[in-house]
Amino acid sequence: MWNQFFLLEEYTGSDYQYVGKLHSDQDRGDGSLKYILSGDGAGDLFIINENTGDIQATKRLDREEKPVYILRAQAINRKTGKPVEPESEFIIKIHDINDNEPIFTKEVYTATVPEMSDVGIIKTALLNMDRENREQYQVVIQAKDMGGQMGGLSGTTTVNITLTDVNDNPPRFTHGTYEFKTPESSPPGTQIGRIKASDADEGENAEIVYSITDEEGLGMFDVITDKETQEGIITVKKLLDFEKKKIYTFKVDAYNPYVEPKFDRLGPFKDSATVRIMVEDVDEPPVFSKTAYVMQVREDAQVNTTIGSVAAQDPDATRNPVRYSVDRHTDMDRIFNIDSGNGSIFTSKLLDRETLLWHNITVIATEINNPKQSSRVPLYIKVLDVNDNAPEFAEFYETFVCEKAKADQLIQTLRAVDKDDPFSGHQFSFSLAPEAAAGSNFTIRDNKDNTAGILTRKNGYNRHEMSTYLLPVVISDNDYPVQSSTGTVTVRVCACDHHGNMQSCHAEALIHPTGLSTGALVAILLCIVILLVTVVLFAALRRQRKKEPLIISKEDIRDNIVSYNDEGGGEEDTQAFDIGTLRNPEAIEDNKLRRDIVPETLFLPRRTPTARDNTDVRDFINQRLKENDTDPTAPPYDSLATYAYEGTGSVADSLSSLESVTTDGDQDYDYLSDWGPRFKKLADMYGGVDSDKDS
Repeated sequence: MWNQFFLLEEYTGSDYQYVGKLHSDQDRGDGSLKYILSGDGAGDLFIINENTGDIQATKRLDREEKPVYILRAQAINRKTGKPVEPESEFIIKIHDINDNEPIFTKEVYTATVPEMSDVGIIKTALLNMDRENREQYQVVIQAKDMGGQMGGLSGTTTVNITLTDVNDNPPRFTHGTYEFKTPESSPPGTQIGRIKASDADEGENAEIVYSITDEEGLGMFDVITDKETQEGIITVKKLLDFEKKKIYTFKVDAYNPYVEPKFDRLGPFKDSATVRIMVEDVDEPPVFSKTAYVMQVREDAQVNTTIGSVAAQDPDATRNPVRYSVDRHTDMDRIFNIDSGNGSIFTSKLLDRETLLWHNITVIATEINNPKQSSRVPLYIKVLDVNDNAPEFAEFYETFVCEKAKADQLIQTLRAVDKDDPFSGHQFSFSLAPEAAAGSNFTIRDNKDNTAGILTRKNGYNRHEMSTYLLPVVISDNDYPVQSSTGTVTVRVCACDHHGNMQSCHAEALIHPTGLSTGALVAILLCIVILLVTVVLFAALRRQRKKEPLIISKEDIRDNIVSYNDEGGGEEDTQAFDIGTLRNPEAIEDNKLRRDIVPETLFLPRRTPTARDNTDVRDFINQRLKENDTDPTAPPYDSLATYAYEGTGSVADSLSSLESVTTDGDQDYDYLSDWGPRFKKLADMYGGVDSDKDS
C-alpha cells in the first residue's frame, strides 16, 4: 500500500522529514534493483534512497501553498537499466496544522447606520443616537478560530461607523422679524433682501422652501430659495407706488419639502417669520394715460388741423406741471406738432396717403421743474384716404389689328390702377373720348370688372391707307369726387397669317408722330459717324504728309546744322584746322582773324607768350584753351552759335527745317546754287526734292 502518503506541514526538525518507503517484490536485498522517483517536487522537495526506497522531504511544506503532490515511482535493474515492474503513481497529501490566524479582508471597514436606527448586525448600545450630537464612531472587532478554544489564533480589524442623517430637525428662523427698504422705482424682479432659516440636518433633509402666506405681500412680492445658501430671496413682483402704499407687512413660512412620516411626532417641520418692507419715495417721470396712442387724419386736412391729444401727469405728490414735445428724430420732416401745454397734436404740413400711410412718432413729456424726469410714448397716426388720384393704365398699351380682321373682334384687353384705396374697392369705367367716339374704327367694351376690351368696328383694314390708329380712352373711378384720366392706345395695322399672328407691319407704323423711328435714327447716326471718321482721317493724313528726310543719321541734328561726310569746299577751309599750327605754335599769325564767323567789333589781338621749342602739343592746347576761356572777345573755335530767328534782313530768310515742315506751299531753292561752293550740297539736296516733285 504505497499509493498514498501523508505529511505534516511546517516541519521544524533539523533532519529531513521521513515520508514513507517504496519496496518491490523483485527486490532480494542484493542491491540489483534501483528505485527512481519522478513527478511534483521529485529531486527537489522529495528525494528517494535508490537502494532502500525510503522517501524524505527536504524542505518545510505549506499546505496553503500546495496541499497535494503527485509522484511516480519505478524499480529498474541496476545493470540493464530495464524496469522490473511497471511505473506506479502515488500521492503525498499535506496535513493541515493551525498555523494561520484569522485575517480580515480589509484593514479598516467603514459602515453607515441611520440615526435613530433599530437593532442590526452591529447593534447600537444607545437608543435614539443623534447624528447632530456625534456623527463618527470607531469599533475594533476581533475574530478567533477554533471556536475560541485554547490554542486558537485571532485577528482584529477596525470599523468606522458613520451615522447618516435623517430629517428629524425642522427649519428655524434666526430672527422673528425682518425689515427691508426699497425705492418705488424698483422694477419687477429687483432683489429686496434675504431671510435665513437654519436646519440642523444636511443634504436634501436640509433643503428649505419659502412661501408668502399673507395676501398683502403675495400679490406684490415673491420669494425664491437660493439653492446654495438655502436663503430666501425676496423680490419685487409688481411695480410699487409710494403714493398708494408705503409699508407692506406679511408672513413668510420656511418648511422642508422632504419629510419622513415617522418623525411627525417631533412636531411640524416648518417655521414662520414676519417681513416688513418700507417703500421709499423717488421723483418719478410723468406717466401717460395710455401706453400707446393711435389717431387718424384725412389726407386732405389743412395745416394746423388738430387730430387728437395726449395726456401725462407727474405721479408724485407734488404734481409738477408737464411740458409736451415731439421727438424730431421720429418726425424728421416736421409734419406734425404738439401744443406744449395741453398735448394737442396738429398738422404742420400737407399730407399724402399715397406717399406714406402711417406716421409713427414719439411724444415726450417732461417735468418743468425737473427736466431730467421725462417719459416717452409712441403715437401712431394713420392717414385716411381721399379720392385725389385719377386711375390710369396699368401699363403702356401698343397693340395691332390684322388687315383681314372682322368686325367686333377683340384685339386688346385694358386694365387700370389707382393709387387711392377706397373703402368699397375700385370700380373703374372705360369709354372712348367724346371727340374720337363718333368716327372711330374701334369701340371700347367695359367688362364691369375693372377691365375693358378694344373691339374692331368694321371688316378689314388697309395699312397703306392708315398704318397706325391712336385711341384716346377715358378711365373714371366711381368715387367722390370722381377722378378720370385719358390714356392713349396705339393700334398698328399689320399683315397676319390665317391664325391671326402678326407677320409684318408697314415701316411707317414704327414712326411716332413726334419723330423718326428707331431704325431711321440708327441709320442717320451711323452715316454721321462714318462722315466724321473720314474727315478725321483726311486731316491726319494732310498733317502727316512731309518731305523725305534730308539726312538719315543717328547724330542729333540741330536747327541750322547740317552734318554730312564731305570734307567741304577746298583749300580755303584748311586755315581754320591747320594741323601745322599745332605742331609749330610759333608759326601762328597773331593778327589773323577767324573765318568761320563775322566779328561785330574789331578787337586788338592779344599777345601771348611764345612757347618753347620743345613744348608738347597737349600743353599747348591746354594753354590756348585756358586763354580763350578767360577772353570774352574770342569764343572757342569749337563752339557753335544757334539762332532760333535769323532776322528780317537776310536774303535767305529762315533755313529752319522745322519751319519748312509746317509750310503748306512749295519753295524754290534754286537760289542756293548762287551762294557759292559752300552751299552746293544744300542746293543739290533741296533742288533734288523739287525735281522729284516735278517728276
